[in-house]
Amino acid sequence: MDSPAETPDQPFRSHPVSFVRRGSRLQGRRREAWDDLAEQFLVAVPRVADADTSVAPGFVLDVDAAFGRSAPLVIEVGSGLGEAVTHAAELEPDRNHLALEVYRPGLAQTMLRISQRGLTNVRVAQVDAAAAFAGMIPASSVAELRTFFPDPWHKVRHHKRRLVKEDYVELAARVLAPGGIFRLATDWSSYAVQMRTVIGASGYFENLHDGERTGADSPLTQVWESGVESVVGGAPVREGKDPVSTGNTGVNEGVDTLGGWAPRFEGRPLTSFENKALTAGRMVFDLGYRRR
Repeated sequence: MDSPAETPDQPFRSHPVSFVRRGSRLQGRRREAWDDLAEQFLVAVPRVADADTSVAPGFVLDVDAAFGRSAPLVIEVGSGLGEAVTHAAELEPDRNHLALEVYRPGLAQTMLRISQRGLTNVRVAQVDAAAAFAGMIPASSVAELRTFFPDPWHKVRHHKRRLVKEDYVELAARVLAPGGIFRLATDWSSYAVQMRTVIGASGYFENLHDGERTGADSPLTQVWESGVESVVGGAPVREGKDPVSTGNTGVNEGVDTLGGWAPRFEGRPLTSFENKALTAGRMVFDLGYRRR
């Protein structure tokens, strides 16, 4: 395989990625957490040169060795500060939980949470999920895959950077075991529609809530009717400008006749991020699928 092309903002990559490189400097308790806890909780991933979210070709994670036991594996992609994954690990002590995140301070905070709660069934990895799913995570090894609130990349020219596209769905199908569960959530309607469309078209998954929450009961219908997405973070759209969300995405069809939306996943805590979305008046779209 040819070596990936290097670009200034995406070194060693031949395709757009779904994340933006942010500061990786660690300070205070996060610095201490990284120094003290990484050996115990951080998966050591071999890299391509100095690309700190890459995976060296040929590396396959020995999941049982990483956790020190054999148990069903749950992966959360984009674990942020670790609120959801540590909550899940407490609720599900009989399952192994792996958090994938590119943001180093977030991983440090997650390890601090793991330690403070005395959890033994969580590991973290600083890695691009797409790179991990392409080879690092063994095929058909995952019992449940969770992708909550990925970056929506509102502008049309940036849609190619959204995580949940056809290629990601293919990779999700690769790592999920038959019967495995794929859970997603977003607070932006256009991304929710994209998720529903690409996963439904893949043929790999069956919607656990096919045909549910249609018409007036659909959160999509409710968002279209309310016009809430013409307001971003509580700030009105500037005169002459399109809304950041639906104005740049799909067509407002008035009524969602397809549905398929899941009820809110009870295993996901109300994080500060989700609470901000709800405070701004936006709605959260949950989706749930089973690997065929």
